[in-house]
Amino acid sequence: MFPLESSPPLAVPARRWRGRALCLIALVHTGFAFGEFPEVWQALFADGLLDSVGRDPLRGVVAWFFLFGVLLWLLGMAVDLLERQVPGWRSPALGGALLLLLGLGVGLMPASGFWLVLPVALSLFR
Repeated sequence: MFPLESSPPLAVPARRWRGRALCLIALVHTGFAFGEFPEVWQALFADGLLDSVGRDPLRGVVAWFFLFGVLLWLLGMAVDLLERQVPGWRSPALGGALLLLLGLGVGLMPASGFWLVLPVALSLFR
């Protein structure tokens, strides 16, 4: 009786998840650095942090573990900002860089959290 009107499909807003996922991975990574090595952190703080790593390889590993988490957090915040300001944003170059980092990390440490970055890296290509 009444003709059905066809309307254009509603646009589905892009979900902001990549940057948030990187931030979450960074939090887990940094939390693991503190939770797994409390005695090293106590020693670093007891030595006043400044120049407290010295030549101790374990202290160096813990410091880099923490610093990598901070850098990943910053990257996550930048990606989230781009996702918010540019709907549908993607970056094959960033996806490729993350895949290279993932490949190196997994090659050196297969049983690691590097795998968590895979969905983010792949989604940057689409």
